[in-house]
Amino acid sequence: MKLQNHLLTFANENDELFDLFADYWNHYCSDNKIGNTVKSYDKEISLDEKDAVLNKMLREAIIRRSGVAYANSDNVAEWFTHPLIRHETFAVVGALIDSVLPQTIIDSIGLYTEVRVGGFGDSFTFDIAPRDLFVVSKGGRAQRVGQNHREFRGQEAIIPENHIMTVSVYLYKVLAGQESLASLIVKALQSIETRMTLDAYNAFKAAMDATDTTANTGLQVSGYSQDELVGLAQRVGAWNKSRPVVIGTQRALQSVLPDDANYRYSLGDDYVSVGYIRIAFGYDVMVLPQVADYETEFGVALDDDRIWILSPASDKIIKLCLEGSMLSYSDNAFDNANLTQGATMQKAWGVGVATNALGGLITLS
Repeated sequence: MKLQNHLLTFANENDELFDLFADYWNHYCSDNKIGNTVKSYDKEISLDEKDAVLNKMLREAIIRRSGVAYANSDNVAEWFTHPLIRHETFAVVGALIDSVLPQTIIDSIGLYTEVRVGGFGDSFTFDIAPRDLFVVSKGGRAQRVGQNHREFRGQEAIIPENHIMTVSVYLYKVLAGQESLASLIVKALQSIETRMTLDAYNAFKAAMDATDTTANTGLQVSGYSQDELVGLAQRVGAWNKSRPVVIGTQRALQSVLPDDANYRYSLGDDYVSVGYIRIAFGYDVMVLPQVADYETEFGVALDDDRIWILSPASDKIIKLCLEGSMLSYSDNAFDNANLTQGATMQKAWGVGVATNALGGLITLS
């Protein structure tokens, strides 16, 4: 696993802990069917066994970085109240989240989002090249030059905004091995990844909903048909100079079928086994994993009535910019009457539309 420079420094050139957490996360995602990509992990050891090993290594990393030894269980109360222990515990938590977050978010929204990583205080700018070509016209034999053309590039800036999450934790139980710190990290990682996914999707949806609806030449059509999908894909591919793909939620992609009602499929066909056709009319079809909408009772966030046509190889429509590393810290040991500690994690990111690529939208009726 390739680590960012600040994480290599944090790991002191020993990324065994980060590799173990990446393996643990991939195993967790595979067991819970999270994401579309095939996860690589050690299948010889169970997830529960990895949880125990990871928590042991986490405590060892905290001890090593803090310099405060934990000799035996008799001094756990004194040990967990030490300020260096509290500091290093959540420093390790933040570093582990940072180590897998970029790849995790790419797996979720990488079809339409490019992820950039910067340092603290960084802003991000993107040069937007014109998509038009230079005019080539007929010229006279005695004509020295044609009409002069020059390319002017635009620029789009994305300024990250800080996001904050505070959770309550019994730190002494965590450090005594009675509660899993690995599980806390996974929950925090999922929470941040979900918020980033929703931010990127909402920006993507707004941009695509604003596309041209002109008949026959626009980039948005209402109602699915095979002819409309192929025609829209041709326009997107021609203008992007890159072969497009068809994307949507699994429910939306069920509609991508031939207009001819006489087609047949067997129980082993893609449409039955995975719920959609993987290649439709010469174009790859890819599913966007659905995301829970936690502001509702049991709703989902991604629209099931939209099919998008994009050219991911040309340029991603959305840019997600991550600023700096995770900032993690906790309350003092006895700040709260119930002896819990508030663990706060801050992460800054920004989302914007910065591209010259085109995309097509089919709104299902």
